[in-house]
This record gives sequence, C-alpha cells and structure tokens, in this order.
Amino acid sequence: MDFQPSLSAAPPVRVFLPEHRTAPLVFASPHSGRAYSPAFIAAARLDPLRLRRSEDAFVDTLFASAPEAGAPLVTATFPRAFCDANREAWELDPGMFEDEVPAWVNSTSPRVAAGLGTIARVVASGEGIYRARLRFADAEARIRGLWHPFHAALREEIATTHERFGACLLVDCHSMPGNALSPRQAADIVLGDAHGTTCAPLLIRRLEELLRDEGFAVRRNDPYAGGYITRNYGRPREGVHAVQIEILRPLYMDEVLVAPSPDFPAMQARLARVIAGLALVAGDILA
Repeated sequence: MDFQPSLSAAPPVRVFLPEHRTAPLVFASPHSGRAYSPAFIAAARLDPLRLRRSEDAFVDTLFASAPEAGAPLVTATFPRAFCDANREAWELDPGMFEDEVPAWVNSTSPRVAAGLGTIARVVASGEGIYRARLRFADAEARIRGLWHPFHAALREEIATTHERFGACLLVDCHSMPGNALSPRQAADIVLGDAHGTTCAPLLIRRLEELLRDEGFAVRRNDPYAGGYITRNYGRPREGVHAVQIEILRPLYMDEVLVAPSPDFPAMQARLARVIAGLALVAGDILA
C-alpha cells in the first residue's frame, strides 16, 4: 500500500480479500483514505497537509496483514475530510449549504453540532474547510458515490463471513491524536464496544489480552466508545459483533508531517501478531 496521497481518480472502496477465508473476522478502515481530488483541494481554504491531519493516516497499512490471517480488509480511499464513512449517511449541517437541505436529513446530531457530520465543516483541529458554501447536490453526490459503496462492500463482507462461520467480528480500525488523552486516560490503544453492547465480553477481553501481550497499554470506551460503524453493525444477538480500535498516532507516525515514523515497521509487526492471534481464537469464542 502506498503512503503518499493521490490526486488521481480512485474507486471509493478497496477490499483486500484472503486467499482462503479462515477466520470469522472482518477489518475496516474508513478514515485512512488519501485520494484527494483537485476540485476538493481547490475548494478548500486549507492546504493539503492540514486537510490530511484529519486522516487516520496509514491505518489501512497497519492492518494490511488481515488477509494473511484469513480475513478481509475493507478500506475507504476517499478522505475523511471529504466524506466521513463513520457517520450516518445524512448527518449534515444546513449552514454549510447555499440552498435548502431536505427536511429528512439529520441536522441535530452532536457530530453535526461539532462540524463533523458526514460532510465535515471543519478538520480535526477545528479549522474551517471550505472557502464558500456548498450545494446540497455536492453532498448528495459524495454520499451516494462514496459512502454508499463503502458500506455496501462492508455489509457484503460481514454477510459472507457470517454465512461462512455462523458469526462475525468486525474490527473497526482508527487512530487518535497524540493529545487526545489526558494524563489520567493515558493509553496506547482504546477499545470501544459502546459500553458492552456491540461485542461479546469474552471477545473484547481476548483482544485486550492480545494487545497487552504486545506491550500496549489499553483502555476501554474512554474517551472513544465506538462510532457509527461499531454501533450500527454490532448486533451480538444476531451473531455480528463489532469493536472499535483507536491507536495512538505518535507510536507509528509523525503527526506534523503526516508521514510514517521509523517505528512504523515494528508497529505493523506487533499488530500483525495481534491479528493472527485473534484469528486463531475468534472461531472458538464465537462457536
């Protein structure tokens, strides 16, 4: 996988499939897309580097060993700042648009209030993205052309895995800024299961043990309990479990330059061992 951002056209989603599907797991990376269109760059008041700081940069590459462990990896190629796949499809701020938005859009969610709806108004630092207001047709094109294909691919992989094994664990992969946690919350990784509602306790406990075995300090649900993907797809009673994983960015990248650090290969290897270990035990736990 390429570390560099792209200005070329890219399919909205890439699915990396295992040669043999041997584990009841699906991995997703909805925020690591780095295919920036020239039109988006031109419409933004921020330079590309500041736009890129909203990415969960390189998370797709950190989890690239998932197919080797027998599980698919579903990745968005479009940037989070352009369209956020970890939101409801229509969480929109009416103030961003020069024309009226339909009454059925969700304009009152906490994410919209923070400027971080499906079409974000601001980047993670709080700086406004756009020089001018958009038209609702712009948002509609992004949601139908990017959000929907990503979730269609994710649903297909979950359904295929569930059919094959009778159950599925979705691991929703993200990263968090170095300043995201207070000293009281200090951790390398935060696991989220919406406070015990999206994943069987034994599954998330085993994942936590595997991470601790690799030397990671792990917290649960504080301050990240799981976003739309985790909460929407995690339905343990239906045999689909979901857990969100947030990784501290300074462990593997330079946040200012948005570039992998010298620690990146070691971090990737540690996570590959966690993925392999989870693939070995998930089937027995879900059986």
